[in-house]
Order: sequence, then structure tokens, then C-alpha cells
Amino acid sequence: MSQEPTTQEPGPSSRRAYRARATARPPSGDKRPPGKAGRNLPAATAVGLGLIALIVVLLLFSPPAFVGLVTLVAAIGVWELDHALRQGRITPPLAPMLLAAGLVPLAYLTGPEGLALGFAAVACLVLLWRSVGPPQDAVRDIAGGVFVVAYVPVLAAVTSLMLAEPDGAGRIMTYVLVTVASDTGGYAVGVLKGRTPMAPSLSPKKSWEGFAGSVATSAVVGMLAVVLLLDGPWWAGLLVGAVAACFATVGDLAESSIKRDLGIKDMGHLLPGHGGIMDRLDSLLVTAPVCWALLRVLV
Repeated sequence: MSQEPTTQEPGPSSRRAYRARATARPPSGDKRPPGKAGRNLPAATAVGLGLIALIVVLLLFSPPAFVGLVTLVAAIGVWELDHALRQGRITPPLAPMLLAAGLVPLAYLTGPEGLALGFAAVACLVLLWRSVGPPQDAVRDIAGGVFVVAYVPVLAAVTSLMLAEPDGAGRIMTYVLVTVASDTGGYAVGVLKGRTPMAPSLSPKKSWEGFAGSVATSAVVGMLAVVLLLDGPWWAGLLVGAVAACFATVGDLAESSIKRDLGIKDMGHLLPGHGGIMDRLDSLLVTAPVCWALLRVLV
């Protein structure tokens, strides 16, 4: 679904058409058959394992290169979210939002204070940039721009705060593992045992049984990761994993809500089996500040 924005404000029928297309079944000639839970499982698995392997290699051999990778990913995420918002007739200023990807290395070099100041500066830049344009829908566009900056570059930059710790590589690995475990456990249990819909209006395939699988799997993986990678207490790992699973589910539902409102199915098509970068980052972005805070306090 790729439509260029027009100057005409869409009416309710137009928005219903967007949503109908977003939730419609794929045509019979679609060569990417989804699995029971709505994914092309082989492609999704291959992409996921490849990304995890890349993260591990960069963390072990070149942490600054990992920061560069996150910066690039944040910029792509901003572009995808901007494109999605424009389909909903929200046109935030793209240039300052892309510039906000620089918050990732800024946080690595200057810490939380630098990240906070950087976010304030970029938010002001979004305001000024949009203020020189036409006044129509200015408030909506400015709010959309600040939202994009806060949602993608700021949350992505929290990974830099974890990486800057003396045992930063272990913290990043723990954070990634518990988030991936939440997604994997929820998917597996949801496919096998899912019966009770969790939020049918947002994500029809998400079930309470799958959510229980997410929490259990993430808690076990968190316990192992904290003990083995960070030499921390086992109970801290259980807590980090369980809380991360809860927030990962919130992140997934939040992005589903955004896509439903905008009338799109995926944020992009860059990652086979996943959709766009933002379709893969939905859980990782929201769990980043949670894992950073819990690991900083408990480990």
C-alpha cells in the first residue's frame, strides 16, 4: 500500500477503505503464504537469526559499529513511520526527524543528560521547521514529528546508554534475548494453545495464552542471561524477563493500534517475514528503557 498524500482531507469513507485494504486477505496469487499466526515463518526465522548474529558479532568486536548500526536502523524506522503517517494525512517535517537519529551516538558519548538535551533540541527544530510552512494542520504535523522522534530515535538511543556501561555488551545481549524470547514464546504458545483473544480489535491473533507463554519464556531466558552474561542474581533475571515481556506486548499492541488507525498492514517491506524495520522494532523500542532501568538498579 503506497499512496502519495493529496491536499484533500479524506472523509470517513476514505479511511474505511484504507482499513479494509489493510485487513483484507492477500490475493490467491500471493507467493508469500503466511503461517497459522500470520507470518512467513521460514523467512522470519532466517531474518531474525541473521540479525541476532550480526548484533552479537558487532557487540563482541566493535561496539561503536553497533552504535552505527542502531543509528542507521533508527533513521530507516523514522522514514517508514513518516511514510505511514503521510498515508494518514499527517505530514511532519522529515529532515529534522532524520537528524534525530544522531541521538543514538550522542547518548553513547554523553549519557542520559546529553540524550535529554538532544531530544529537547530536536523537538524545537521540528517546531521551527514546520512553522515556516503553511499554517493548515501545523499543530497535527508538529505533534506527529515530536511523536516520531520520541518513539524511534529516543527509545533506540537508550540502547547506547546500556552499551556505555562497563558490561554493556552483556546488557545489550540480555535485553535483546528477553525481547526475542517474549516474541518467540508468545508466537509458539499462541499457535499451539491460543484460544482466548487478548485484543481482537487490534491484533486478532494475539491471545492470553500466548501472552503467558511470552512471560514464561522471557523470564527463563532473562534468568539465564543475567546469571551467565552479567553475573547477577537469578531472581533479577526472572524479574527483568517477566517485565520485559509485558512491555514487549504493549509495544506490539501499540504499533498495531497505529497501523489500524492509519489503515495499513505493515510499516514497510524491507525484512522478509516481518514487514518493515518498524514491524520488527515495535517490541524492542518499548522494552529498551525498561531493561536499561531494571538492569541498572538490580544488576
